Amino acid sequence: MNKTMLAILKILERYSDIIGSREISRQLKLHGIDLTERTVRYHLRILDERGYTHVFGKEGRKITDNGRQELKHSLVSEKIGFVISKIETLAYQTTLDLKSLDGNVILNISYFHEGRLNDAIRILTPIFSSPYMMSDRIILAQGGEKIGDVLIPQGKIGIGTVCSVTINGIFLKAGIPVTSRFGGIVETENGKLTRFISLISYEGSSLDPLEIFIRSKMTDVLGAVKNHNGRILASFREIPVVCTDEAKMLAKTMADKGIGGVMLIGDPNKPLLEIPVGIDKAGVVIVGGLNPIAAIEESGIPTESRAMSTLYEYSKLKSFKDLVKGGI
Repeated sequence: MNKTMLAILKILERYSDIIGSREISRQLKLHGIDLTERTVRYHLRILDERGYTHVFGKEGRKITDNGRQELKHSLVSEKIGFVISKIETLAYQTTLDLKSLDGNVILNISYFHEGRLNDAIRILTPIFSSPYMMSDRIILAQGGEKIGDVLIPQGKIGIGTVCSVTINGIFLKAGIPVTSRFGGIVETENGKLTRFISLISYEGSSLDPLEIFIRSKMTDVLGAVKNHNGRILASFREIPVVCTDEAKMLAKTMADKGIGGVMLIGDPNKPLLEIPVGIDKAGVVIVGGLNPIAAIEESGIPTESRAMSTLYEYSKLKSFKDLVKGGI
């Protein structure tokens, strides 16, 4: 796989419909790759031979499952730092207005088998009443439907939960720069956060750390909610010392509006939950947006998650309690 073919697969992955070489050529130019339609067709024939794309006559191509897998695993060296870059981009694109609660937030999209919906709702009910949530607003979709620009696979239920990177966007809009350092696991004792027990740097990872922790069965969100002792997903971020007072006021405003997330803001130049900070920095602990999905996994229901999947209008999300009352 060379970079050109990888770029073509990335474009095809974003489209659920058939796409032709002319549109692929146009999309490549937007990414700084200037290829004629003829050259694009040459690369597409190679992708066809390798089983990464499927041809539909003169109409164009679609990416195959093998193509998605190749895209997922190839050129991992180029993906180092991908997560931190995506965080910065999505934070800038967050447009939520705390006064009107209109504007885009970032969603994590997760899937589980449609036959386990009632079980999932039972598991999630106490989680959405706990302090380990970004927001009680979610969206559900059936297979074949879309959440933002993400298509939910057939036979699955898709759930969109507010991603913690939304906090970065809200802070940025208020003039508070945020540095995302680690995704991790925080231990809780008697309902209080005690320490980070595992950390993965965003800058050195090609995958979202919280997805890794869920797949590795390292969480105990159910224990943290039911017994007040467990292990939850959280992230560690830094803000300039001069912004701490404003950050605390902003965090309170967010909480009053039903948007949690900011669990702790540390003292200037002092470690927070045993994590040291940079010079003239204060640590911030942000709750993981995938905690509900971790709880589902802990209960034996297999899930797939795509952190930071899509931007979505916050006002279109529904309260979890309202969805349950209305009969999901």
